Amino acid sequence: MNDDVPDTVPEVRPAAPGTAVADRAVTGSEKETPHRYLRKHRAALLAKVEGLAERQARWPLTPTGTNLLGLVKHVAGVQAGYFGEVFGRPLPDAPAWLESWEGDDMFAGPDETMADVIAFHHRSAAHADATIEALDIDARGTVPWWPEDRRSVSLHQVLVHMGYEVARHAGHADIVREMLDGTAGDGDGNLAEKTPAEWVAWREHLVEVAERAGLRDLSA
Repeated sequence: MNDDVPDTVPEVRPAAPGTAVADRAVTGSEKETPHRYLRKHRAALLAKVEGLAERQARWPLTPTGTNLLGLVKHVAGVQAGYFGEVFGRPLPDAPAWLESWEGDDMFAGPDETMADVIAFHHRSAAHADATIEALDIDARGTVPWWPEDRRSVSLHQVLVHMGYEVARHAGHADIVREMLDGTAGDGDGNLAEKTPAEWVAWREHLVEVAERAGLRDLSA
């Protein structure tokens, strides 16, 4: 393992087979289906920090500081809240940063290890799963940080909301990991088969397309 961070466009490297969670179920209940997808999205997010050094996992690659370990930590905290406090089942021994609204959940501090963050993610996921399994799909909860007229929610609403939340951040992680070291896809054979040279040529083609479109804008 190295801890290189990018200063140029990295070479494309397909993700290792098996990092994705296959979704082969064709039926499921109103609760089972969104829960299955929630677990799938969590696994996709966690796969994006596999094989990274501490420095790489924290390296910010957007103007707002988005980084892979911060995404994992953020999702862990969000699911702890929505499947904990919202339904009167607070996560035991919750870390103090969960109460912060200053962005402390978007990065791992220098004294937190990657193993610490991943362990907390697993703990919050287990607590969330226990809540989902224990409650009926129509069970009511209260989201205290939402506007008062929307605070009353059902488990179904929270499952859909969290599925969206985790899928969105897993998508962020896809892009950040590719920017970091070129690792792309989820290992499920969904990435086009190209050699490194073919990927370079493909990117150069897209740059050319963008430049030509820009020239059209200038001539309009």
